[in-house]
Amino acid sequence: MHSPKEGNKKFWKNILEASIAPLNIVVAICIGFGIGYIIDRLLNTSPYLTLIFLILGIIAGFRELFRSVKRLSNGNDK
Repeated sequence: MHSPKEGNKKFWKNILEASIAPLNIVVAICIGFGIGYIIDRLLNTSPYLTLIFLILGIIAGFRELFRSVKRLSNGNDK
């Protein structure tokens, strides 16, 4: 049997993890854009690598979102 304090702790952990998910998406997109922009400037290939890395950043951000949702939903089933 779980104590009420343990359940409360798990609740706040889930809230924190859910609130960080949008931040993860934004950070992944910014990192992808930044890497693409820097490489474009170095290789003078603008805007192709910026767009490619921006798309990769978007994919990485949403992949992390789906992973955190899956982790949260698996934790609630127990």
